[in-house]
Amino acid sequence: MGSVIVVQFVTLDGVVSDPDGSGGTAHGGWAFRHGPEAVAGDKFRLGPVLDTGVLLLGRATWQLFSRLWPTRTDPFSQQMNRIDKLVASRTLTDVSAWHGSALVTDDLAGRVRAERERRDVVVIGSTTIVHDLADLDLVDEYRLLVFPSVLGEGERLFPAGRPPLHLRPLGSEAAGPAVLARYGRP
Repeated sequence: MGSVIVVQFVTLDGVVSDPDGSGGTAHGGWAFRHGPEAVAGDKFRLGPVLDTGVLLLGRATWQLFSRLWPTRTDPFSQQMNRIDKLVASRTLTDVSAWHGSALVTDDLAGRVRAERERRDVVVIGSTTIVHDLADLDLVDEYRLLVFPSVLGEGERLFPAGRPPLHLRPLGSEAAGPAVLARYGRP
């Protein structure tokens, strides 16, 4: 049995929106302000999960990634390009731009449960999907790359008004200018 692992770039005040600046928000690009090495490679320590698991991406994240990853050839990029990818979208009809991508247009929760029975499911970005899976108690682990930035506004991973969530720490380590913090089910 696998796990559902959420990976996110996050600020000290919990903002996850527009870490690379591609969204054009007022404070976008906050993660990249710390230099390209701050976000390069396997900062989330996924390692073998990228060889045996599946990525789950929303439409916007997949569209961004499908333009970035296919042309990269370093070892981490090769893992990202080889791994199977599920794309949750009701509007996309073609995901052939990035090898190994398959559309999920309905019953996302059912698909995630089925995938978790046989392998790890890694959710990158895609906060709507993360919130939906959290509401259904399907997230097993959060791996958060916490950057020393405070934005004061933006979409949060854990926004106000959501039910309380109690996790247990699984570990933390410095990762360049950020800290990789891992949390799991109690």
